[in-house]
Amino acid sequence: MSGGESRRAALWFDTREDGRVDCRLCPHACIVQNNHPGICGVRFNRGGTMEIPYYGMTSTTAVDPIEKKPLYHYHPGAQILSVGFVGCSFRCGFCQNWHISQGRDARTRFMSPQALVAAARREGSFGIAYTYSEPLIHAEYTLDTAALAREAGVKNVLVSNGYLSEGPAVEVLSLMDAANIDLKSFNEDFYRTETGGRLTEVKRFIEQAARMTHLEVTTLIIPGKNDDPGEIEALAIWMASLGKDIPLHFSAYHPDYKYSIPSTSAEQLRSLAVLARRHLHYVYTGNIGPEESPTMCPGCGNVLVKRQGYSVQVTGLRGNSCAKCGARSPIVVD
Repeated sequence: MSGGESRRAALWFDTREDGRVDCRLCPHACIVQNNHPGICGVRFNRGGTMEIPYYGMTSTTAVDPIEKKPLYHYHPGAQILSVGFVGCSFRCGFCQNWHISQGRDARTRFMSPQALVAAARREGSFGIAYTYSEPLIHAEYTLDTAALAREAGVKNVLVSNGYLSEGPAVEVLSLMDAANIDLKSFNEDFYRTETGGRLTEVKRFIEQAARMTHLEVTTLIIPGKNDDPGEIEALAIWMASLGKDIPLHFSAYHPDYKYSIPSTSAEQLRSLAVLARRHLHYVYTGNIGPEESPTMCPGCGNVLVKRQGYSVQVTGLRGNSCAKCGARSPIVVD
């Protein structure tokens, strides 16, 4: 990281008389000393002004299946340009992308918002996914790019931990066409000890997202940590209160970063999915190999979308409705 092109003033901060800065981006509400970063490591107090020295510094760009985000009900089978950054507002010991989320030393390259939108169009991608590490700590860049993408007819997809204050969340979500939010547990103690965040704030963000954009939710199931059946059922009941058609993805954990707990078994993942389906119409399992994971009409059982791994066929839809019974489907195809 170097160069003035990747540095700009931040939004959402107040400066105190002593030069410290109150960051208002996320619920951590960091009070940042001069010449120090906040918890995320990428928002920096330089002389009483909150600065973003990593603006536009991308760690990863790739064209991925939309199902990899995972989004199963948004343009199934499509490919999307995906971009990652560095840093994170959480400190998860089980992070699967820790090499870019838990440090700022990963190799990066500057891409302006204009260049990223141009790359999406050049790759023939219908959208841009802000993903891999935590995009919300780079909210200024995400907003700048998303606004340009919308003008160009390019869709915006957010993949995030959902840790953002209410005001900035409205600004970001107003430019997002779809989102997948990590709900890491339905236990406040887990959030506090394992991530450094607060469950109540993530729930509030998910509630905002449910009102403002196409939403899907993912929970990484970690044996002995967040897999209690009662907790999983409580999670599903709460999600159903937001909408029974919101897809819930249970993803299998594998040992990484600071965790050596054995991997989640496919059997456990499937049993928790059965439990959650008592309350939600669409519950999927992932990260356990290229298994079949179809979407079926909850009314008549017609297979709307066939999936095996990232091989996808939209077979049972007519527009946005079930081709067999005519019921409206929550799957977005145009």
